[in-house]
Amino acid sequence: MKKNLLLLVLLSFCMQTAFSQQRPQYTQYVFNNYLLNPAVTGIENYTDAKLGYRSQWTGLQGAPVTSYFSINAPIGDNFVQGDATAFPASGGENPSSRLFTQYYRAAEPHHGIGFMIVSDKAGPITQTNIDATYAYHLGITDRLNLAVGVSAGVSHINLNTDMITLENSNDPVLNNINNSQWKPDLGVGVWAYSSRFYFGISAQQILPQNLYITTGNTANQSKTVPHFFATGGYKIFLSDDVTLLPSALLKFIDPAPITFDVTMKLSFRDRFWFGGSFRKDDSYAVLAGFNLSSVVNVGYSYDVTTSALRTVSNGSHEIVLGILLNNRYNLKSPQHGF
Repeated sequence: MKKNLLLLVLLSFCMQTAFSQQRPQYTQYVFNNYLLNPAVTGIENYTDAKLGYRSQWTGLQGAPVTSYFSINAPIGDNFVQGDATAFPASGGENPSSRLFTQYYRAAEPHHGIGFMIVSDKAGPITQTNIDATYAYHLGITDRLNLAVGVSAGVSHINLNTDMITLENSNDPVLNNINNSQWKPDLGVGVWAYSSRFYFGISAQQILPQNLYITTGNTANQSKTVPHFFATGGYKIFLSDDVTLLPSALLKFIDPAPITFDVTMKLSFRDRFWFGGSFRKDDSYAVLAGFNLSSVVNVGYSYDVTTSALRTVSNGSHEIVLGILLNNRYNLKSPQHGF
């Protein structure tokens, strides 16, 4: 029986999903590490809200499209209202300056809470993750912080059968399909940070779940698999107010090969930044961002595809809008994050 391309994509996803990344990827991970590690929850003195949109492999029908909303905030008066590094150093020195690092002290112990919703659509399949997060931050030395965090929620996988056309509309592939499934979701993370560097490890989707497409008396089964991440970055001062932040992200998704992203971000005071990124066997990218005010910032990236899909892809676009709520010190760039 002849089936169209969408059905082949569907079956490929369900039979081989364990051999590829199942969670969205982000070029601007350095701009919102909260998406990958719940220990980042509440790292800043303000409420950090972000809206993101990513269109991957534009020009290819059914290519992945990811959108998300995230928000997290600190809890603890000693940190929110009285933390030593919450006050602009040296009478107003910005957090991107070399002088700020001389005054930096580890954050007061505090809690963080957050929430995120991420929707990833690829062809007829849409996966939506809804998670709440919690973290606890503690200064383990005068200048070094350690945070541990957890995320918990649900994952919804939906198949839009209206997008699948068969020669025989009564084909049992669709008649017996379970096209809407809710599954529990759990993640954990650890995050160490100071004024000059950060390092974190995390795990997402750590509760493997079975997914089924049934055809008559047979069941084609696939499983979700845990995703493990390790990331780090170090701030290098090129001048008092110009910094270079090299960072890397390692991804471990068994049984797929280990892959990584490497990013360079050049920041000018607390006003704007730009950089470049390389993703192994996939793409390289250019990035730029502006801190428009103490309330709004924005980042944009464009990926040039280097994999076999480059013949049909026009690249990938990603845009992130940040909103700083309850920003009592009118910061334009992060103090405890990067």
